[in-house]
Amino acid sequence: MSSGPRTVRAAGALPYRLQAGALQVALVHRPRYDDWSWPKGKLDPGEDWSTAAARETREETGLRVRLGMPLPEATYPLRDGSTKVVRYWAGHVLGGDGELEHEVDEVVWLSPTLAARRFSYERDRSQLEALVALHTSGRLDTWPLLLVRHARALARGNWDGPDPQRPLVEVGRRRAERMVQVLQAYAPLRVLSSPSVRCVDTVLPFTAATGVPLTTKKGLSEEGFAEDPAKSRKHLEKVLAVGEPIAVCTQGPVLPGLLQTLAARADPEPGRRPRGMLARLAEVLLDKGEVLACTMTGRGEDARVVAVERHRPPS
Repeated sequence: MSSGPRTVRAAGALPYRLQAGALQVALVHRPRYDDWSWPKGKLDPGEDWSTAAARETREETGLRVRLGMPLPEATYPLRDGSTKVVRYWAGHVLGGDGELEHEVDEVVWLSPTLAARRFSYERDRSQLEALVALHTSGRLDTWPLLLVRHARALARGNWDGPDPQRPLVEVGRRRAERMVQVLQAYAPLRVLSSPSVRCVDTVLPFTAATGVPLTTKKGLSEEGFAEDPAKSRKHLEKVLAVGEPIAVCTQGPVLPGLLQTLAARADPEPGRRPRGMLARLAEVLLDKGEVLACTMTGRGEDARVVAVERHRPPS
């Protein structure tokens, strides 16, 4: 019995920079196809879309990017009858050695006008147009707020010690290891966590691998929330005031208040979904081991959620 047409999943980014205030984007040339396009590639088995986007961009351009706003995806048929779906993000360039590891022999920086002339495929225009529109409207300058629910821990009934010391189980430890690449795609500069072992051990593989500082806050724990429910929101308000890339790891009882606060900051523009998604998640919560990537603009009172993406653990 036929399973239907196969779907090939791929992801990429539009590396961008500002030169004297002027927007430039990076295109790659593949000698095998003699074409110019965005850096992209297929997802590895079990790989997250965002992880693949950052990895492929690094391999094809030598550039490290921080994923920003999601951009229009591309869907097109392949010669073997399958369909290719490519998801894209704006890619703020953080650095890189310029060494190319993939099937690319040249990377060029171009203005949007020159990039549009260089494309080999008309389908690449929609991502460029979206990026230019974000830049023109002042929405390209974003920062990620990554809300993390701790990975799966030992059941309360199977643990005799103090609850804050309850450890991750093996599936939780594996998820924490896999989460490293998801977090790296958004490149947070610091991590805040509940001091509970199950939270710290969820983000510790990432901080150990990257050197990103980890700070614990009692107000993000179940115990701290029980003592003072307002404390966790105060921590979030401080995060919004600073407005820099950050990951926040916490526990189930704390999440609804944080998600409601973010929902109130979500973009109300018709056709955008952040507010509704955040409000719904405040009721059903995140999965254990999930990363909720909130793309933010502005700081302090002007901080707004303009995009939300769920990065859920395998079921």
